[in-house]
Amino acid sequence: MVNRPEILLISFSDIHKDARVLRQLSVVKEFGAVTTVGYGEKPTDATHHISIPADRPSLPQTPLGVLALGVRALDFAELRAPGAKYALAKLKGQHFDIVISNDARALPLAFAVNNGAPVWADLHEWAPEERTHVLSWRLLVAPLMKHVCKKYLPQVAEATTVGDQIAELYEQHFGVKPKLMRNTPRYAELEPSETAGDKIRMVHSGGAVYGRNLEATIDVAKSLQDNFSLDLYLIPANDGGKYLAELKDRAAGAPNVTFHDPVTPDQLPATLNQYDLGVFWIPPFNTNARLTLPNKLFDFIQARLALAVGPTIEMVNVLKQYENGIISDSFEHSDIVESLKNLTPEDIRRMKENSARAATDLNFEKESEVGRDILRRLLKIEQG
Repeated sequence: MVNRPEILLISFSDIHKDARVLRQLSVVKEFGAVTTVGYGEKPTDATHHISIPADRPSLPQTPLGVLALGVRALDFAELRAPGAKYALAKLKGQHFDIVISNDARALPLAFAVNNGAPVWADLHEWAPEERTHVLSWRLLVAPLMKHVCKKYLPQVAEATTVGDQIAELYEQHFGVKPKLMRNTPRYAELEPSETAGDKIRMVHSGGAVYGRNLEATIDVAKSLQDNFSLDLYLIPANDGGKYLAELKDRAAGAPNVTFHDPVTPDQLPATLNQYDLGVFWIPPFNTNARLTLPNKLFDFIQARLALAVGPTIEMVNVLKQYENGIISDSFEHSDIVESLKNLTPEDIRRMKENSARAATDLNFEKESEVGRDILRRLLKIEQG
């Protein structure tokens, strides 16, 4: 009996709730036994799981770790995060054929345990500016992320990321051009839903996270209440639901704004399919926001919705390619309203049909072949 390859997959997230990592894992498990390292419970597709305790953060948030960041002792700081130290101890003595690092902050741990095995870095965003809108992160953590990228990315066997623009940044700054592996969900067998008379049903799904401009989304719906409705499927953030509560207060008294409980990723396309217009206007408050190509865009497409976005370059490129949505001139309230107010049911029907065509291109079944090609190459498997 031939032993299956042993694969280590690291993600400092609640993997069983992390849609991108779960999709990645569904491909990786085809090639071997997978040990996952992350927070929360064991993902279904994992063979083994090392669950980092919730009170062990993935950044060096200890007195010694913060001191190291402050004095720029960055080599020392790499593995000072309590979560990384916990995982390192649990992985001692284990050997793997491939190590997969999700996001740059997992790279020091990946190289600490790889014992010469190839490392695949899946970069979910532009790591050096992940949270630069937060002062403490900008001053202390950003230098560490730049250091980690500069030190480890040239050593990886493969790298992937979520959008062309971010891939170009990694090439420009660190000399590594990641392959494109977008945040697409699985293909859904759906048809565009019928529009409901003259009322256009807007919808937004995702995390209730500061910076995503959901206040503006609610304000737009309130301004257009005669002809538009807005339904929100929001996951509370790690702030105990504070921001979600603020949004509900902001929408109070608006009869055309409705909040729903979030649904699971596999339920999302069918749930969204009953609406007309998937909306997301995120201002460019940092580089990742400016260049975002989020999974919700592809969720809307799989739901066969028309789309409405601001002038966010990667999303604009998709909408222009498939002619399946409208783009506001700016992120100002007046420009967003202006982009919507003259939409007709015929416009919506045409754009929904175009999203149906786009759905056959923009799905995980196609994107996953990037991951399979990487795994075949790293494991030296010849494609039959």
